[in-house]
Amino acid sequence: MRTRHFLLPLISLFCCLPAWAGHAYAQFGDIKYAPGFAHFDYVNPAAPKGGEITLVPPTRLSNFDKYNPFTLKGSAPPGLNGLVFETLLTGTFDEPTTAYGLLAQDVTLAPDKLSAVFTLNPLARFHNGDPVLAADVKHSFDRLTSKEAAPQYRTIFGEVRGVTVLGERTVRFDFRRVNAELPLIAGSLPVFSRKWGMENGKVKPLDQIVTDTPIGSGPYRIGKVNFGKDISYERDRDYWARDLNVRRGLFNFDRITYKIYKDSTAQLEAFKAGEFDYIQAFIAREWARAYTGRQFERGALIKKELKHGNAGDFQGFLFNLRREKFKDVRVRQAIALAMDFEWLNRQLFYNAYTRVRGYFVGSDFEAQGRPGPEELAVLEPLRRQLPPEVFSDEVPQPPYTSLDPASGQTLRDNLRRARDLLAAAGWTYRDGALRNAQGEPFTIEFLDNSGSMGRVVTPYARNLEKLGMQVNYKVIDFAILQKRMDVFDFEIISNRLIGSEAPGTELLERYGSKAADTEGSSNVIGLKSPAVDALLDQVISAQTRPQLVARVRALDRVLRHGHYAVPHWYGSVHRVAWRAGRFEQPAVTPRYYQPEAWVTSVWWATPANLATHLAASPAANGGGK
Repeated sequence: MRTRHFLLPLISLFCCLPAWAGHAYAQFGDIKYAPGFAHFDYVNPAAPKGGEITLVPPTRLSNFDKYNPFTLKGSAPPGLNGLVFETLLTGTFDEPTTAYGLLAQDVTLAPDKLSAVFTLNPLARFHNGDPVLAADVKHSFDRLTSKEAAPQYRTIFGEVRGVTVLGERTVRFDFRRVNAELPLIAGSLPVFSRKWGMENGKVKPLDQIVTDTPIGSGPYRIGKVNFGKDISYERDRDYWARDLNVRRGLFNFDRITYKIYKDSTAQLEAFKAGEFDYIQAFIAREWARAYTGRQFERGALIKKELKHGNAGDFQGFLFNLRREKFKDVRVRQAIALAMDFEWLNRQLFYNAYTRVRGYFVGSDFEAQGRPGPEELAVLEPLRRQLPPEVFSDEVPQPPYTSLDPASGQTLRDNLRRARDLLAAAGWTYRDGALRNAQGEPFTIEFLDNSGSMGRVVTPYARNLEKLGMQVNYKVIDFAILQKRMDVFDFEIISNRLIGSEAPGTELLERYGSKAADTEGSSNVIGLKSPAVDALLDQVISAQTRPQLVARVRALDRVLRHGHYAVPHWYGSVHRVAWRAGRFEQPAVTPRYYQPEAWVTSVWWATPANLATHLAASPAANGGGK
């Protein structure tokens, strides 16, 4: 799984209002909190500061080797982006398309919508005590859009023409065209000090800043570190924004520690043994069978399924279209037909999952049935570039397997269809293997880093082998896996993409042709399609939500007709467990949230936790401020 989602909580949060200076910006004009509001509804403004929490990252990270999250090479520690660095504007957990001033106290969109001016809060300070100035904003933008940074930043900010310093605390972002999302993109810029990476009076290039301590403005600083394994963040007792309404009741722990384990089994046993406090579960079998025992029975450990209103995540086995054998859509369809999700759900998942249908599952943006008038209006100019079935047929659904022999949808039936598709694509079974006209056997390699996907790949491989394919399942360290993904050195990879309530510019990084040739991009599929590029252009230029819905549905339809992935499954709840008696949480649970961010930003320590932490560290950073 990719973990580069620092920008996503803000990308799709605001735009498209008349020119004015405001405390917030809404993409479609709906701002919940009025100027001067006291705090967000889902926080406890009286939550005590203090105590600590120890958790594990909800990713496949197995180590870290740098403190710079903005470059391609290496792995940064978990938590760094959200706890140490801040952006001009901040999103909320109860409004998917609105953001409020953080480093910037207001934002003004020009009458022609081709620029936006941000006025910085005069209170804003970096951890070294320096004020956050317009020159720091420009420095951050220039570095992130240079070749020194990871390539996704050049994609995300690609429609920003440049940044101009207008005054000490006033900065203007100029846009290449009118695009309702662009002020949002500007507001999502992570800002760091011009002095970060300074050596002998000169700042090093961004890609040479590796283990230099970050100079951010966030609520936490890096504390104790067991480099590559564990990292603690200490609450900044002089945090500049602690009294702002957008920060009231948030970031309550004095210390947040992440522990990193090489494998999920060791991680779970460490949780039961008391080595850390909180964990999120992703495997249904483990949730049902391993999150058990005396500690759960007597209430020392709590496990809970948390409801949320998030759009469903897309997850699947992704094909690397850069490999010749995957370029034929019939081959990709055939491989997908061999996946027996219904058997997996019954036998392995305790019927806990729903099949992923498309790229925007469980949201307003998911294509349904045949295209309606709104979608057809989007698709019609692209008719010559798209297969006719996009316009005439139902949107493709994942293969279904029935237990009824008369249904025509048994696994045997699906494999017969797969065999016919492969034959039409030039692959036939002979001499003990599926071969092309040159006699080359069809081989597939699945890459994984934890081994947890093995129980899925094993029965899937048996079905593929019935078609004559040779399947190799390879488990490698996450750091090696990430490097191979960065240079697109793989055949099939399992990947998860966080869902969004307002998809936008981040889609260029996932499906745009330009990103397909950029190492480290999120277009791991290698998709290059002029029609998809045109649809992406329409998506990011949508001015109203109905426009956005129609255009993203059209994009979903076209992607699904391309069969670029074997869809996996998703759940409608967050499965989490934590140590009892150490934490409290507000009575109101937000609708849109990821558990890790909710826990680290909104929860607070119980009196017992506070007392234990104070006894262990009498001069705990942050005190009672």
